[in-house]
Amino acid sequence: MLVIRPLQQEDLDDLYEMAQKAGKGLTTLPADRELLQRKIDMARESFRQRCAPEAALYLFAMEDVEAKKTVGISGIQARVGLDEVFYNYRLSVTVNASSELGVHVRTPTLHLSNDMTDVSEICSLLLSKDYQGGGNGLLLSRSRFMYLDEFRSHFSEKVFAEMRGVSDEEGNSPLWDALGSKFFDMEFSKADVLSGLGNKAFIAELMPKYPIYLPMLPSSARAVIGRVHDNTAPALKMLQAEGFNFNGLVDIFDGGPVVEAFIPSIRTVRDSANRHVMVTRKPVELDVPADEKVMVSNRSFRDFRVTTVPATCVGPDTVKLPPEVAEALQVESGDSVRVTSLKDRGSRSLSGTRGARQGRRLGA
Repeated sequence: MLVIRPLQQEDLDDLYEMAQKAGKGLTTLPADRELLQRKIDMARESFRQRCAPEAALYLFAMEDVEAKKTVGISGIQARVGLDEVFYNYRLSVTVNASSELGVHVRTPTLHLSNDMTDVSEICSLLLSKDYQGGGNGLLLSRSRFMYLDEFRSHFSEKVFAEMRGVSDEEGNSPLWDALGSKFFDMEFSKADVLSGLGNKAFIAELMPKYPIYLPMLPSSARAVIGRVHDNTAPALKMLQAEGFNFNGLVDIFDGGPVVEAFIPSIRTVRDSANRHVMVTRKPVELDVPADEKVMVSNRSFRDFRVTTVPATCVGPDTVKLPPEVAEALQVESGDSVRVTSLKDRGSRSLSGTRGARQGRRLGA
């Protein structure tokens, strides 16, 4: 059984191992035990509401319960750009025209932007290669949206994700080589790590404030603007299926796209429904195909839990849970839970059934 839960201190070793295997490019989770420890500490303070709400960092672990091993992580940053400036490039068009000469030129241009300031970010998605497939990535990513919806007052109405851009196996970025390296005098990997460590003052000090005209960059750099790394393509596709769209912003280092959505329009949020738990002693076959599963979450802020059960467990008003699943979710018969399909089920959306969305703030 795989369960999503808040990140804990005992996850450090497994998290560090995953970060090592992820290689370069995962800015928010570098293989640095001290940094990872700080993130764990921050996440624990956030779930316990011992920090300012806007400064909170909610990190979720995917645990293989039987193996007692952490095999994935995902996160939500409550707000960005409040303590340190958050930078992106906005891709736009500069128009120059002369009626006398009959010239009308449209030039693609990058403008330095702080548009995502005070917006919530979904981040830090990493799943062990041994657990990829079978809908596990969907569970790890989409469980965050159930938390966002359950506790909306802690987040902005709009959320975004900054996707990893194109780089080669050595960690070299075509956009960085053509642009960033001219102003920062350091390798892409070092700048990316410094940014991930929170040392962002150098960006404000060294980044050019004037527009960047794309025709002045080599074709290799222009070609990667707004594109994602091959390893990130599945995550982007997943977010697009949830209703996230490219907003015209790109990462200042590697040109990866920024995608955004409003919480009410996210598919997981839109299609979710509330049910009451009925703990059953009858055997339930949990190992079913991903398109026959539903996600079930408790409604606890501090001890949030999500796992999957067969869709056949869900009735008009209740969801039947085996004792081991109820224990993993920390719920009992009569408790209110949230359910939604793991994969898109089209017209079979749970939100269209009786009992949907009723009492949605219970236990918030």
